[in-house]
Amino acid sequence: MTALSSGTSRPLRGTCRVPGDKSISHRALILGALAVGRTRIKGLLEGEDVLRTAQAVRALGARVKRDGEGSWSIDGVGIGGFSEPAEPLDLGNSGTGARLLMGAVATHAFTTFFTGDDSLRKRPMARVAHPLSQMGARITARDGMRMPLAVEGARTPLPLSYTPPVPSAQVKSAILLAGLNAPGETTVVEPNPTRDHTESLLRHFGARVEVMEIERGGRRITLTGQPELKPADLTVPGDPSSAAFPLVAALIRPGSAITITGVGINPLRAGLFATLAEMGADIDFRRQRVAGGEPVADLKAKAGALRGVDVPAARAPSMIDEYPILAVAAAFATGRTVMRGLGELRVKESDRLTTMAKGLVACGVKATIDGDDLIVEGRGGSVVGGARIAAELDHRIAMAFLVLGGAAKKPTRIDDGATITTSFPGFVALMNRLGTRIAEAKR
Repeated sequence: MTALSSGTSRPLRGTCRVPGDKSISHRALILGALAVGRTRIKGLLEGEDVLRTAQAVRALGARVKRDGEGSWSIDGVGIGGFSEPAEPLDLGNSGTGARLLMGAVATHAFTTFFTGDDSLRKRPMARVAHPLSQMGARITARDGMRMPLAVEGARTPLPLSYTPPVPSAQVKSAILLAGLNAPGETTVVEPNPTRDHTESLLRHFGARVEVMEIERGGRRITLTGQPELKPADLTVPGDPSSAAFPLVAALIRPGSAITITGVGINPLRAGLFATLAEMGADIDFRRQRVAGGEPVADLKAKAGALRGVDVPAARAPSMIDEYPILAVAAAFATGRTVMRGLGELRVKESDRLTTMAKGLVACGVKATIDGDDLIVEGRGGSVVGGARIAAELDHRIAMAFLVLGGAAKKPTRIDDGATITTSFPGFVALMNRLGTRIAEAKR
């Protein structure tokens, strides 16, 4: 365990680049492994979660090589070309890697065993297992459909039309990845659209994917199965979920002004940016461009007064990973912020809804839970801090409270920052270069 402490920082200044997008990195590795030929990826996130996915596709038969910092090459085996791994696939803390790979192997006629760390073994996999079983896979797991589990791939895969009961990019992606090795058309209907990196990357690698708008803003995504994916080089944009931490740190520390370069601003990932704008945040999107099929911009953020807002439940799919750091911004705002429809946060790396509320209260901020809503009474920039936070093996909880400590009156401590490397290697060094005071806490 590595306890970390964050004290009041000087105003943040400078320019930085955050690691590559985690969602895109996972998907690029898997689709590169299913293409025929060599794919080169630049800017790949080299966090623990993504490295576990790289290790897994290597175990499934693809050749995966690190060529330099953030630069990787994959020699793929083609659709249906995965081979049975000799050992269980250990995905560590990565729910994304686990669920996507369950889909990728579900239509291969062999058995794959999955496991992970203590946190991942507590997370339910039923929402993925149910549609994959309808495609012909057989999934055996512990009570509650939890890891360790075995996926016995379908010998005669079936295409599927499926409407997920809860908006989930991971469920959608698992179904589409399984559909690659099934005949005919596999369709996912989304009443509330989720991040569309899988659809974009499938097209990038040569698959036929059609997206149709349906009533009330929903989407119908249809994949034509059994394509021949072609190798397709790409550059991974900076992860907006990681950019959220230095961004909010600058917004809440008076006198701060920073620029974060090359951040992905996909509209289906931009919920946090929209919410911060409603709160009055000074964020300028500069040099907007397209890289690797994704919209990208440089974000210039200046500190200023924030106000509380009402965040609708419909926005949750576009910012589901950003609620911990949004709750920190809400704590420093003036007035009440209500974040609605956050039931999905209960089944993340920790119960983020409960953990954030408890942590904010410990730091002197009034925070309550009403059903699936988180209500934060902002303190107008005057947050006490001073708490010792149990991060519950959750990287985003850990980073959120370290950001809070940088603008609070008293230093804030987290019990363990080791999991931060799963999504944001170099987080402490980057934040300290900008002006924060994060250090290993004394025992």
